[in-house]
Order: sequence, then structure tokens, then C-alpha cells
Amino acid sequence: MSGHGTPIPMTARAGNPLKGTADVPGDKSISHRSLILGALSVGETRVTGLLEGEDVLDTAEAMRAFGASVERQDGTWVVQGVGVGGFAEPGDVIDCGNSGTGVRLIMGCMATSPITATFTGDASLRGRPMGRVTEPLALFGAQSFGRQGGRLPMTVVGAREPVPVRYALPVPSAQVKSAILLAGLNAPGETIVIEKEATRDHTERMLAGFGARVGVEDSPVGRVITLIGQPELKAQTIVVPRDPSSAAFPVCAGIVVPGSDVLVPNIGLNPTRAGLFTTLREMGADLAYENLREEGGEPVADLRARFNGSLKGVEVPPERAASMIDEYPILSVVAAFAEGPTIMRGVKELRVKESDRIDAMARALRAAGVEVEDGPDWWIVHGRGADGVEGGVVAETRLDHRIAMSCLILGLAARRPMSVDDGSPIATSFPIFETLMRGLGADLVRA
Repeated sequence: MSGHGTPIPMTARAGNPLKGTADVPGDKSISHRSLILGALSVGETRVTGLLEGEDVLDTAEAMRAFGASVERQDGTWVVQGVGVGGFAEPGDVIDCGNSGTGVRLIMGCMATSPITATFTGDASLRGRPMGRVTEPLALFGAQSFGRQGGRLPMTVVGAREPVPVRYALPVPSAQVKSAILLAGLNAPGETIVIEKEATRDHTERMLAGFGARVGVEDSPVGRVITLIGQPELKAQTIVVPRDPSSAAFPVCAGIVVPGSDVLVPNIGLNPTRAGLFTTLREMGADLAYENLREEGGEPVADLRARFNGSLKGVEVPPERAASMIDEYPILSVVAAFAEGPTIMRGVKELRVKESDRIDAMARALRAAGVEVEDGPDWWIVHGRGADGVEGGVVAETRLDHRIAMSCLILGLAARRPMSVDDGSPIATSFPIFETLMRGLGADLVRA
């Protein structure tokens, strides 16, 4: 959520078809990990496409504090690593800003080295409990001293003689899993993490890409990830794929705006993130994967989205929800332009995001003339076909960037303009959204 001041009302209206190439920002999860694994490698890691947002820049600063060289040279980030177990003790407090991912992963990195570091962050991060990470790190031999409730500022004393750990995650969390695996790098023997539900697997893929021995198998108790400790990680050249959650907006706009043909290059298609694109194809969208390839252990492709006017409502399986939880608001917009109902189940987490996203989108769609039914963990959008959405209203975004962008995309294909009461939160995840959409031909104005 943005800590912004003056609201920025915005309006989108139907006009030209959308044409051209949409260069969306880099993936945040992979950006953090590129810097961290580069710092833990031997040699020079080069990273292009890094998301240069505050969270990631704070991680870059932290890696410098632990002794790695991190420099930006003509748009490429160059990391001279110190190797596994090579972290130096930082001379000052490590400030991770707003980033839960950053602080938890960095704590994991240093917990098995004989050094001490103190971590803090902004008011929001200082309010988030760190026990989920410090408890498993204690099993390696690390000690943590924080404020009441396990909150930052917190000092972590790394283990002098770390032991490998076997840990079953009590709740699904890619951050906690990643912290344990990163700690396991400098522990002898096998560190094993068991997760009942699969979470984002960027860390496992990237560790393997940097040369670690990582095994992943599905078993009756869940997904079992085994890491062999004390590898020599090899420096890599990484092209950070672009963020699939940001790509969702120009892709969906291309699918619903008549006459459109939009290319969104270099999008990460990690199966734990790409549920929206699978769903759009099931609906009959003209969405092609071009130039499929692998970058840094991650599947990547250029997405081409074209309008065909023949979308059909579908039932989205609840087990797909984890791979597209942030994309349901924009999916509901596409569903409005499909024929028949689109049913979404297993989505109760949407009720507790930056806003209650089901309620916010249901109200906006109903006001725009679309029938929506909703319950505690399900909703149904009754599609009105390619030219059936009336529009003509001001939607309340509730300081939620994804609600704002979704409602503006709706306006690009509705019969009458759609406005949002405040577009300023869009900057938190997609600061170039307005420029990018206008570049494709969208009639999008601040009003």
C-alpha cells in the first residue's frame, strides 16, 4: 500500500486498438535472489533487468555491508562474490526498508557464519514478527535477540559450528523455506525442508543454476527439498525475467480491446506464478508463448496477446489459486468480456490483501453493469461478451494498486469510460504503468 498523499483520479476510455511491445518491470523475487546468490558465489555475477525498486536496492546495500562488491555499470549490476561462508561482519545496522523478503533471506544467509549482524526496517517491517524465520535458524545454532514478539530491530549471532537441519514448514512460506536453504549452504551435510503445499520455487531453481546440489521430490508428507551443504557456487550471468504479475495488465488489455496485438517480452513462466496465463488460454484467448527458453534456471517466453472476441467463461480450479492469487482482479475483468460465467473458488486470501479484493472488484463490476455473485472464498462473474460491458462509473480503489489497474483496463474495452478515485498506489508495483499503456495506444488520462 502506498504511503502517498494527494489522490490521483484517472480515467480510461475505449479508443484505438492496442499495438506494440510492452516492456514491464523485472521480477522482484528473482531480483533479490540474484544479488544474494551473486554475493555468495565465487567470481563476477552480472545481472540485467534487475527491478530497481527500493526493496531490491536495500538488499544490494546489505550485500555490500557483508563484504561483496555490488555496482551498477551502464544498466548492468555487477556483483563480486565472497563465496559461501565468506561473509564479513557488517560495521553497522542492516536496514531492509519495507522488504520482508530481503530481511528474511539475508538473515538466513548469515546465520551459519560466525558473525553478528543487527537488522532493522521501516515502521511496517518493524511490526512484522520474525519468529517464523529465527526458530528454524536456531536449529542450525544461530541465536537471535529482538524486541518483544520477535520483532525488529533484531541481532542475529551466527552459528560458529553449524549443523544441518531437517524442518517441516508449519505454514506455507517461500520466504521461510528460502531462509533455511540459504542457511544450509554453509552447514555440512544435508539440509532438508518439507513443505505440505508447494510455494514459489525461485530459490531452489536459482541455487541449482548457481551450481548447488538441490533435490526436489514429491512424497506422501509433501514436497521434500534436499540441499547438499558447502558447495562452491559459480558466478552467473542473469537476465531477470519480467514480472508475470505486472505483465498480466498489458496481456489482458490486449485480449479484451478489439483489434489489439500486444507483445510482452521476457516474461517468467515459473509454474508457481503462471496460473493466469493457463486460465486465459482455457477461456479461448489468443495468447501465444514465443521464443520459449530458460534464464537462470527459470522458464521464460515472450507473450503475444491478440484480441479474438470469442472468450468463454470457465471454472478456475481452486488448486490453481496459489499460482495466480494476485491476478484474480484482472481475471475478473477478462471474465466480464467473456460469454457465460467464470467461477473462481479457493480464493479467501483475496479478502485480506491490500484490500478485500473480491468485494472491491465485485462492486466496481456491478456498477459497470456486470452481474457478480460472491461468498467467503468464491466469486462468479457472469460475462457479457466482447461488447457487453457498460462502464461509465468511478470505481473506488481502496489504496490498492491492483484494483486501480484492473478497473482502468476495464475502461479500455467498456462502452463508456471508467474512472478510478485514486491511481497513485499503482506506483508501488508498476511505476511505469501509465506510460507503458499509453505507449500501446491506450486512452488513459489523469483527471
